[in-house]
Amino acid sequence: MEECPRRPTRIILVRHGESEGNVDRSKYSNIADSKITLTVEGKRQAEACGITIRDMIEASGKEDWQVYFYVSPYKRTLCTLRCIGRAFRKERILGVREEPRLREQDFGNFQEEERMNVLKEIRNQFGRFFYRFPEGESGVDVFDRVTSFLESLWRDIDTNRLNRYQSSDLNLIIISHGVTMRIFLMRWFKWTTEQFEHLNNPENCEIRVMQLGTGGEYSLAVHHSREDMEQWGMDPDMISDQEWRATAKRGQWNDIWPWSGPAFFDHFCSSAEDLLDAEENK
Repeated sequence: MEECPRRPTRIILVRHGESEGNVDRSKYSNIADSKITLTVEGKRQAEACGITIRDMIEASGKEDWQVYFYVSPYKRTLCTLRCIGRAFRKERILGVREEPRLREQDFGNFQEEERMNVLKEIRNQFGRFFYRFPEGESGVDVFDRVTSFLESLWRDIDTNRLNRYQSSDLNLIIISHGVTMRIFLMRWFKWTTEQFEHLNNPENCEIRVMQLGTGGEYSLAVHHSREDMEQWGMDPDMISDQEWRATAKRGQWNDIWPWSGPAFFDHFCSSAEDLLDAEENK
């Protein structure tokens, strides 16, 4: 009989540390986006982030914990990986995979600063998810490649490629970019495009921890507080769903999640009070 794959305890999303482009936008006009590296402060942030992640994992009390990294191939994410990795002993690291599908949204080739300011203002009017940069990508394009990556990720998990030593506490650490992180969460938790539009970009080296709840579902509410999620731009429905997932059994359907159907229609009663009014008006 084949051994059932042990799923990761946590999937930890990390935005890269402060980059030269974060400090000086003009860098993008003569340096390819993929070659922008970290500042000294960005390296310090990444080293501190590694310690934070290590301490969080060690606090679980599992002796055989291990980590596996996925990383965008951009210079700033690879540098972030190296700095985060300094917090871990060699035997704790199962492996690393460079994954181009986790790269930053493509904003075009060299990015002239004034032109990019105009284009980003147009994007804000048009909608961040659907606007496609000239010679670049839209949020939809990032969504499609993140979807492809998730399919590969689940194959890796199901075939035990990531946990060949059957650690009882495997942690996947995905080092990527702000837009990619938000769309990863959108795709995983089936958030709508409107909900995506209200999400705030993570700070440099800020993390989002998707952790297995007591019933086997991944949830942001296991590690993060309601206040954290509010600061990220999540609405009450999204937060309630995360709190439900923290104790839900794997595969269970959330009947109170409005975005699985009823919220898209305008002829259903939205509350018990509406239902009572409808009965009185018959």
